[in-house]
Amino acid sequence: MKYCDTRQTATNFSSVYSTDLLPTEGSEEASRHFLQEIVNILLAYMCKLFKRSTKVLDFHHPHQLKEGLEGFTLELSDQPENLEQLLVDCRDTLKYGVKTGHPRFFNQLSSGLDIIGLAGEWLTSTANTNMFTYEISPVFILMEEVVLRKMMDMLGWSNEEGDGIFCPGGTVSNLYSVLLARYHFFPEVKSRGMSAIPRLAMFTSSHSHYSIQKSAAVLGIGTENVLLVKCDERGKMIPGELESSIASAKDRGLYPFYVSATAGTTVYGAFDPLNDIADICERHGLWMHVDAAWGGGLLMSKRHRVKLQGIDRSSSVTWNPHKMMGVPLQCATLLVRKKVSLNFECNQLCAEYLFQPDKHYDTSYDTGDKTIQCGRHVDVFKLWLMWKAKGMEGFESQINKCLENAEYLFDKLKNRTDFLLVFESKPEHSNVCFWYLPHSLRNLPPGCERDKKLHAVAPKIKAKMMEEGLTMIGYQPLGNKVNFFRCVFSNSATQREDVDFLLDEIVRLGHDL
Repeated sequence: MKYCDTRQTATNFSSVYSTDLLPTEGSEEASRHFLQEIVNILLAYMCKLFKRSTKVLDFHHPHQLKEGLEGFTLELSDQPENLEQLLVDCRDTLKYGVKTGHPRFFNQLSSGLDIIGLAGEWLTSTANTNMFTYEISPVFILMEEVVLRKMMDMLGWSNEEGDGIFCPGGTVSNLYSVLLARYHFFPEVKSRGMSAIPRLAMFTSSHSHYSIQKSAAVLGIGTENVLLVKCDERGKMIPGELESSIASAKDRGLYPFYVSATAGTTVYGAFDPLNDIADICERHGLWMHVDAAWGGGLLMSKRHRVKLQGIDRSSSVTWNPHKMMGVPLQCATLLVRKKVSLNFECNQLCAEYLFQPDKHYDTSYDTGDKTIQCGRHVDVFKLWLMWKAKGMEGFESQINKCLENAEYLFDKLKNRTDFLLVFESKPEHSNVCFWYLPHSLRNLPPGCERDKKLHAVAPKIKAKMMEEGLTMIGYQPLGNKVNFFRCVFSNSATQREDVDFLLDEIVRLGHDL
């Protein structure tokens, strides 16, 4: 525990202001002391973060935070405040936030705190550069090329094919996939707009991420032209239904061009049958995208990568290392097998103030024209640094452990009468979905009356859970299924004792409902 010693320094910051820090001349000492205090605050937070005795959150309603708490206020003043107040603000910001790195936080797909990844984020912020040209970001640009090539190798693509880019989240990665697919079939859309091309049709499963429909809305394709394909009881797209949907779209005069398969659905953690979908896409000449934002990390595991069999046949892939691989937010990629579609065609506008053709180096390393962004954050370094620290073996062990936790929870639930699994089959990913049955509902037969009462159980338990702050789990309805809990594992700090604690808490908070 000696590494968690965060004793205060003797420096008094009550009369020190931001103007007393670098780059002001002679301010090196003050800057050093201030940043050391910031590091002390962060170290104290991290050391508490992994202790089970620490709360996941100290919950307050929005009006309470807006009104101010114990000297913490969100309001901004006209006059500068001293650094002592800023240190207090930093502590309070962490105090009232959600500790997503806590071993008992099961609420989102992205959780945990990797110290190496955090160090990478610090360095990136210190460098404070931009990813649009090699000119100002030479090392990071080359790192991005190396990491993306490694990821494409893991997809099974040859060295002669493939390109990629780091994106601000999986939603934007998916949007890029639609943008590139549309350009691939109709390059004239870039200059002439949607009126110059047929009315398009896209296909994705009814369990897919909402970003596919959002992409259609943003790109002018229209959400009505995103056809949701039926899934089986486990949440997997049914290939025969996809075939029927394509035929139906053609009969309606639409032009099918794009299919998004999902490798790791958000709620069930299901993997669509990629080879079957690839067969259909090849038969109809469609762009096949795989949204592996959640499930892509399983490619790092020899035990689990078989679940993504067929991903090598895709036209593009979304893969978010900030999910199952535990890289600090944000870290998301789009990988494209048709290199020419991404590289300097679909998005290129040749802005002269950035992309001069007569630079003295190889300008193919200027990545800015691959994107719809101008400024692009350096997201690669933390992943590169973690890969150096863990190797493939470390990521594999981490991912296997998360799925083992899911199996442990599943095995516990199937043997209990006070819980009910949403589906009886073993989880494919780290998602486990279930209902809690209070005593008042256990003798009720399945039907409308029980469903109505059961629908209110999860929200009531979640409300109590957030008020007490000892653990956190999400819930949602899906289709004709009333509200159920969805537990996901992506934090390598989570142990079986934390799974046991979660179930005990649900029972304690919900037993009298």
